[in-house]
Amino acid sequence: MMTLVRLHEVSKEWNGIELFTGLQLEINEGERLAILGPNGCGKTTLLRMIIGEEEGGGRIERAIPERNWGFMRQRSQIELGMKVLDAVRQESGQIYEVKRKLTELEGRLSSCGAGEEQQWMEAYTVAMEEYEQLNGYMWDTEVEKVLTRLGLTSEHWSRPYGSLSGGQKTKARLAGLLVSKPKFLILDEPTNHLDEESMRWLEGWLSAYTGTLLFVSHDRTFIDEVATGVIEFNSDKLVKYKGGYTAYKGHKERELREQEALYRKQELEKKALEETIRNYQQWFHKAHNSATDVEVKITQSFYKAKANKNISRYHAKQKQLERLENERVDKPREATRLNMDLNMNSLGARQLLRLNQVEFAYPVGNPLFHGLNVAVERGDRLAVRGPNGTGKTTLLKLMIGQLDPVKGDVTRNPGLKIGYFSQELEGLPEEQTLLDSLLSLPSMTQSAARTILGCFLFSREDVFKRIGDLSMGEKCRVAFLRLYFGGANLLVLDEPTNYLDIDTQEVMENVLKQASGAFVLVSHDRMLTKVLANRLLDLKSDGTAIYFEGGVEDWEQSHVLRESALQNRDSDDERLRLEMRLSELLSPMNSATRDSEDQTKQEPEEERAKEAAEIQRIKQRLGQLYQSN
Repeated sequence: MMTLVRLHEVSKEWNGIELFTGLQLEINEGERLAILGPNGCGKTTLLRMIIGEEEGGGRIERAIPERNWGFMRQRSQIELGMKVLDAVRQESGQIYEVKRKLTELEGRLSSCGAGEEQQWMEAYTVAMEEYEQLNGYMWDTEVEKVLTRLGLTSEHWSRPYGSLSGGQKTKARLAGLLVSKPKFLILDEPTNHLDEESMRWLEGWLSAYTGTLLFVSHDRTFIDEVATGVIEFNSDKLVKYKGGYTAYKGHKERELREQEALYRKQELEKKALEETIRNYQQWFHKAHNSATDVEVKITQSFYKAKANKNISRYHAKQKQLERLENERVDKPREATRLNMDLNMNSLGARQLLRLNQVEFAYPVGNPLFHGLNVAVERGDRLAVRGPNGTGKTTLLKLMIGQLDPVKGDVTRNPGLKIGYFSQELEGLPEEQTLLDSLLSLPSMTQSAARTILGCFLFSREDVFKRIGDLSMGEKCRVAFLRLYFGGANLLVLDEPTNYLDIDTQEVMENVLKQASGAFVLVSHDRMLTKVLANRLLDLKSDGTAIYFEGGVEDWEQSHVLRESALQNRDSDDERLRLEMRLSELLSPMNSATRDSEDQTKQEPEEERAKEAAEIQRIKQRLGQLYQSN
């Protein structure tokens, strides 16, 4: 297997602070590797160093030329005024540059004088050959096909790139990159803003991709579906594990158990050695005193000889202890847990809120909903799903009262207190410190606030940071904490895991799993939805909605059964039709009729051959249908 990229002792400093050092890694042909690590550890910086856009310490070997690389950054470098189709083509890299060069040469040929024509024609011929080698004519068609498949139809192509939504921009950039089919593809957070349908398409495309893939993602389901290996990013080493995220978690749990067992064994060995050494020391002391106390020289020499005899054993035990100390594993670090009740305030009433025959439309545009009926009851964990643009955030704003319906009613229980988590993280007290922002919550003590902040991966020093100085991921954590412990009896959560690394996602997931109250959730994190939801509301592009009583696993099982039932029905219909046709072809009446017709009108032999072939095909197909049932 060919090694495409090799890292040797790679390091990086940022503003005088060591970001990482001594990193070693091999990326082999055909691997699809996900890099995992907390926010701020330097994952994006490492990708930029691998691609050659950023310098650092150490050495990076690259076995393939730059033209065979593809890199999708977290933030686009596309000009907002550029047309969407041109922006997509630009993301294809080399092939786009050749296309642009051809267009430029065509312009020169049309305006040049007679003396320059030969020069420009030769350059045009060279560029045309390069374009054909890159399969340029198929590329143009493929760009349009992939765009359409991702939901960006021809009506979007002439629009300015800046007019697209966040999800549409991600799709446009992906389309250009995927069509160029580089041998080595690097993606930095490719699923940002993508809806579930687009993510499933991307997962399928990348799973079938024959090149080498290196990517950063906080989407656990995406990693499971795409990755053949996971790279754990630490500040001093990169560790590669086989499989996706679930397999990685299994590896880490086994490592933790093995580390715990080895740590306990070494602790017992250490105690036994220390006890033996103490006994030797006491014995030597006693022997020395006895040897000096006795007056008979023979007895004195006996005690001294006996003491000297065990000195070598004593030193051997000391060396054994030193070796053990050098080889000792660290004490396993247990995951921080919240040692407190996480009960939300609850209402005695069964129903918390209800939307009855609700219709809503913004001033410009078609209605997002019509005839919508939704009820949220005590204990509900309702997940709202649907493609981008179907109005998931709008529905949440109708629930909490930020928007009013055009038609219909929204009824809320008089005792209902809603806690709303917005994608935009609005309303945070940016001048307060982390600690002060929690202490302002009802019944919050300083020790409880510090414990909660520690459980959400804030260090002791972090608690005194101003909220305005935090990263988006840190602000997201603070917003959730203030919301959760703010005394609400219904949480309405709009993309609560945006900007969070996987460790923090799982902390939030565990907190919500233990929650006693109700919540409504919109999230692109499919694993979060799968773990938490007990009811589903799927919004459709036509303004309707489908309610499902049950979680994601129940829905998936129901979907499989429904698809199977439809296939069986179609299979039964086909079988019945074929049996009737076969019966018609083989019936004696049909043969007699044909013989009678043959006497008056000589039927060509080829007609008989066609019927025989049709009978054979029907029998073969019926055999397949019988076998499948």
